Amino acid sequence: MEYIQAPTTSSQGNILCCTCGVPIPPNPANMCVACLRTQVDISEGIPKQVTVHFCKQCERYLQPPATWMQCALESRELLSLCLKKIKSSMSKVRLIEAGFLWTEPHSKRIKMKVTIQKEVLNGAILQQVFVVEYVVQYQMCDDCHRVEAKDFWKAVVQVRQKTAHKKTFYYLEQLILKHKLHSNALNIKEMHEGIDFYYGLKQHAQKMVDFLQCTVPCRSKTSQRLISHDIHSNTYNYKSTFSVEIVPVCKDNVVCLSPRLAQSLGNMGQVCVCVRVTSTIHLIDPRTLQIAEVDGNTYWRNPFNSLCNPRQLEEFIVMDIDIIRDQKLGAGAGMRSSRHTLAEVWVQKTSEMDTSQQYHCRTFLGHLLNIGDLVLGFDFANSNINDEYLNKMNPHHIPDVVLIKKGYDRIRRVKRRNWKLQEMARDREGMDTDDERQYQDFLEDLEEDEALRKNINIFRGPPVPTTSDTDDDGAPQISLAEMLEELSLMDATGGEGADMMTD
Repeated sequence: MEYIQAPTTSSQGNILCCTCGVPIPPNPANMCVACLRTQVDISEGIPKQVTVHFCKQCERYLQPPATWMQCALESRELLSLCLKKIKSSMSKVRLIEAGFLWTEPHSKRIKMKVTIQKEVLNGAILQQVFVVEYVVQYQMCDDCHRVEAKDFWKAVVQVRQKTAHKKTFYYLEQLILKHKLHSNALNIKEMHEGIDFYYGLKQHAQKMVDFLQCTVPCRSKTSQRLISHDIHSNTYNYKSTFSVEIVPVCKDNVVCLSPRLAQSLGNMGQVCVCVRVTSTIHLIDPRTLQIAEVDGNTYWRNPFNSLCNPRQLEEFIVMDIDIIRDQKLGAGAGMRSSRHTLAEVWVQKTSEMDTSQQYHCRTFLGHLLNIGDLVLGFDFANSNINDEYLNKMNPHHIPDVVLIKKGYDRIRRVKRRNWKLQEMARDREGMDTDDERQYQDFLEDLEEDEALRKNINIFRGPPVPTTSDTDDDGAPQISLAEMLEELSLMDATGGEGADMMTD
């Protein structure tokens, strides 16, 4: 408490305190600070012990009436929440300073030192410092209640794809993990031909549907079921269901387009190979290298199916190859791929090496294949395929073999793989026996397609022993520059590894 001297020529002396008689500088109350504090307590009415509620599951604090906030210990957010607890009782004083005092991390106590000022007797300003103790009580928030219940949900997103392979789902899982869209889900359950996402709010389910529509070609339907109705407040309780169907085409599938769709895509051939599925279906014509993209709306207007199952892939050996340098396209032709090379090849099945049966075809893998290489493809010449558009095609325009990708030694690739992917925690039901094989196919696709792995996070795995150059079979690999370090976040509310700040 200070007294500002008036601008006079004479010096001003001291006065005696009206209570204890101690000489003091003149002030409006004519009392010393010690006597003034005995007469007036400016912190009266401000609680010295307050309760705050903390959810152990999600590590959030309750800000009344119903908001839960994520606050680290001794953070500005926690200081603001604590001050709001005593704000109503500090309406007649002025807050000067507030800060935390050190407490044991597991004491369930938070101490805050508060400095306040107030005008008291005859205009004198008194400043006081006191400590407010906050007792932390555990209380489970509504969101964690729903998570523990596991069956309390307001909306479900049912994602389905009617295919024999899960490559699109594995790619979709990585996108969901990268954008953290699974954090709001109460439960994730793997079903036959798809995944179900359960949410406590309809808005979170709608956000997931919007994300799926922007990520993969699909279509959705919405329905809702009335659970209860309050006639007094006119409120309704619904459970909503969002059904999302992804196009039944995966990477490395051979498809047959309708003549109308093939013409609209630049007069490309009807028999095409799907090289990638992102927000659109990327197709390539193995006879001309023409490429095209089919979005979801175009697909549902002109649907087409996969001609062969991935399990029907057969292994061929390249007997002869001839690169086609100048390929002239017809009128109205679309774009050609610059990442692939057109070639004519003679191949023979590895299961028929004791015969002289060979197959001639064109392929878009001319930049990868050499004589003696192994390649995987579909044998159309010895297959019985029932497809509406393929049965109407001229038999001379149907290739005997469609080559899909170059074959490598899988065991050697697995041993050499020094990276990994994250996986969503989900309930698994109706698992197929070849899920591990399908997942390995997806990992190999990431190694072979740089454009596909740009959209996902790849983490550095355990180091692998170095191999000699003679063991290198030329299989594509992911560079260290594309990998991320897997981080583990520590407990921000005083858990393991967290340090408390001292005043």
